[in-house]
Amino acid sequence: MKAGIVGLPNVGKSTLFNCLSNAKAQSANFPFCTIEPNIGVVNVPDSRLEKLEELVNPERVIPATVEIVDIAGLVKGASKGEGLGNQFLGNIRETDAIIHVLRCFDNDNIVHVDGSVDPIRDKETIDIELQLKDLESVDKKLEKVKRAAKTGNKDAQKEESILLQLKKGLEAGVSIRALSISDDDRVAYVIPGQFITDKPVLYVCNVDEGAAVSGNDYVDKVKTTVASENAEVIVLAVGTEADITELDDYEERKIFLEDIGLEEAGASVLIRAAYKLLNQQTYFTAGVKEVRAWTINVGSTAPQAAGVIHTDFEKGFIRAEVVKYEDFVKYGSESKAREAGKLGVEGKTYIVNDGDVMHFLFNV
Repeated sequence: MKAGIVGLPNVGKSTLFNCLSNAKAQSANFPFCTIEPNIGVVNVPDSRLEKLEELVNPERVIPATVEIVDIAGLVKGASKGEGLGNQFLGNIRETDAIIHVLRCFDNDNIVHVDGSVDPIRDKETIDIELQLKDLESVDKKLEKVKRAAKTGNKDAQKEESILLQLKKGLEAGVSIRALSISDDDRVAYVIPGQFITDKPVLYVCNVDEGAAVSGNDYVDKVKTTVASENAEVIVLAVGTEADITELDDYEERKIFLEDIGLEEAGASVLIRAAYKLLNQQTYFTAGVKEVRAWTINVGSTAPQAAGVIHTDFEKGFIRAEVVKYEDFVKYGSESKAREAGKLGVEGKTYIVNDGDVMHFLFNV
C-alpha cells in the first residue's frame, strides 16, 4: 500500500519526504526538482511495540511500515500534459492514498510557482487537474457502457447511471470521494475505475516554526475549505522537521521539540495518519526470537491476518490464540495472561482488532 505526496512545485514535498524516509531526495528552490518519483519505506511509530520489546526482551524487533512516494510537482494544465502532467498523473494513479502538501507560510526567499502564497488557490489548481483527468476517464468508460446499456443489459444500465453521476459531480468541481454513492455501488462501479479523486486524502499544511503548534490564518482557511470532504488536516513545520531529523541524539531532538512546544515530531504524527488513511491496522506477534508488528486491512479475519505471515498459515489455519494488548501489558506475558483467563481461542470468522497479540496454529 502506497501513499503519494502531491502538491504544486516548491511547497515542500521533497523536504517532507526526506523527513519521513531519510532518503535524502533532492530538494531545491526551483520547480520540477523531482522528476522521477522517489519511494521510501517508512517505519510506523508505535509505542506499543516498544512496550512489548521491554516485556519480552526479544532478539529483534520489526515495526510496521508504510510506503511513501514523492511525486513530481503538478502545474495548471497537467491534465492536458503541461509540465510533467502525464507522468505525474500516471504516478499518482498507482498510489492508494494522497498526502496533499499545501504551502501555508510566507518566505520571499522561496519562490512560488504562481507568484504568491494562497493555499486555497493551490488546492483548487490540483483538484481541477485531477478532476479533469477523471472526467476524461469517465467519458471513455461511458462510451463503452452506453452501447451495452442500449441492448438492455441491466448491469450496464446501472453502471451507466453511476458514471453519469460521477460525470455530473466532476463537471461541478466535486471530487468523486465526496459524492454520495452507496458502498455497494462504489465497490462494483467506482473502485474498479481507479479514479484519482476517489482516493482518500490527507492535507498537510506546511507552516513556519512559529505556527507549528497552533497554525495560522492560512491553516484556518484550509480547515474551513475542506470541512465537507471528511479529510484530516495536519499542521507541520516541514523545514523545522528537516532540522530535527539531522540531529542524531534522541535527547537533543526532544529538547528541540520542547522548545517549539511539541510533544513529538510532526513527522511521526503524519506517518501514523498515512497508515490510518490507507485503512491499515496492526497486530503483534511476541516471542523471544522476535517481536513484530504486522500490517493488515481493517476488518481482516484471523486467517487473512495469518496469511500476511505466510500463505500456508492462511491455507492451513486451525485457530488463533489472542491476547488483547492491554491484557498482555497488565500480566506481563502470554503465559501469565493465559493463567488469568485472558487468552482467547478464536476461529476463522474472528475479526482481528488493532493491537491484538496473536499466535496461530495451522496444518499444511
